[in-house]
Amino acid sequence: MAKRKVFSFLAIIMLVLSMVGCSKSSSGGKDGKVTLTLWYWNRSIDDELIKKVSDQFPDIKINAQKIDGGEYKTKLQTALTTGTGAPDIVGLNDWVTEFLPNHDKFVNLLDYGADKIKSDYLEWKWNFGLTPDQKNLIALPMDTGPTALFYREDLFAEAGLPTDPDEVSKELASWDDYIAAGEKLQAATGVKMFDTLNRVFTQSLSQGDKAYFDENDNFIGDSGNIKESWDRAITVHKKGLSANLDDSTEWNAGMNNGQVASFIGAVWMKNILKDAAPDTDGKWRIARAPGGDGNNGGSFIGILKSSKHPEEAYKVIEWMMNPENQLQSYVKMDLFPSTPSIFEDEKMSNPEEFFGNQETTKVFSESAKNVKPRYFGVDYSRVNSIYTETLSDIAKSNKDPDKAWEEVLDKVKKELNR
Repeated sequence: MAKRKVFSFLAIIMLVLSMVGCSKSSSGGKDGKVTLTLWYWNRSIDDELIKKVSDQFPDIKINAQKIDGGEYKTKLQTALTTGTGAPDIVGLNDWVTEFLPNHDKFVNLLDYGADKIKSDYLEWKWNFGLTPDQKNLIALPMDTGPTALFYREDLFAEAGLPTDPDEVSKELASWDDYIAAGEKLQAATGVKMFDTLNRVFTQSLSQGDKAYFDENDNFIGDSGNIKESWDRAITVHKKGLSANLDDSTEWNAGMNNGQVASFIGAVWMKNILKDAAPDTDGKWRIARAPGGDGNNGGSFIGILKSSKHPEEAYKVIEWMMNPENQLQSYVKMDLFPSTPSIFEDEKMSNPEEFFGNQETTKVFSESAKNVKPRYFGVDYSRVNSIYTETLSDIAKSNKDPDKAWEEVLDKVKKELNR
């Protein structure tokens, strides 16, 4: 009788253990693997890198969902609001700071040891994904968008301006230098130095340490480098130095036919320029941007709090964004790394025929190291569009700049009080 009881007891234990085992297995799928859903948009992450995750982590399977870039942010906001249909791993664009107030919806990566790899990344880039109190990190850095001066070497030569990238960086060090060079170039060649007022404003703004809000989310867009950047764009407008090519089709044509001699742009503009202006092959060069280094664009990757497998998800994103994989993503997709340890790697820099065989990566690497940290705030995009739309109006309709400035501040006030 005692033996029967022992046998029955053991049988119950075995049954319970088997049920626990089945439960654990089923949470990771029929094959015993943990499945992680990843949201990203086209060209934000190398597809081949995603496929390699299962090689690196045999017990993990990635369900990668590529979402249209125009719908991406809205879809993510909806998923966070409704709490349904959200992925485990999520790509975040340069609007990452808009989600910092919702850090409770994201896994705090510091809880999984992210602080141990902080030194691998550019500090300013790392801090974009960090809450102002520095207690919550919602995303790891992916690529960056360091800026530099793109200029036509042949047109600069015709105008008697310096043509060597180092000399251009030295002699066009400030915005005043740059605008004066624009007047000289236009007088000599009839070509405009600047493509749009918005680019003057945006790139000047990116060089400063302030955006439209302080870290307490108080609006400061009526002064400081915001007003200075606005005034620079207006100066360019009043001197008639901008081609005002706001439309992408017009911009492509203007670049290809020599209507514009320069612009400040992010590293990813290299491929856009190559596609837009094939007839100018070999005529462009890259120098450090007048006014200082800045950043335009670049992505992040985080984990949502709703994920059932945050530990596995963290292992995946930490591996995907390590220096070696960022190097490969640059080689294959021109995604400029946020990991400065690889900036000197020979794979990072090669002579580029379109840019007169210049090794342009060296310029962008230096720029990336010197970007000033900025706080954007949750309302950055809404406010920024008011400034840029108004500048477009000024360029098209010759609207009075003084009245336009007052209108901008009035519109911002109404927008923030909605």
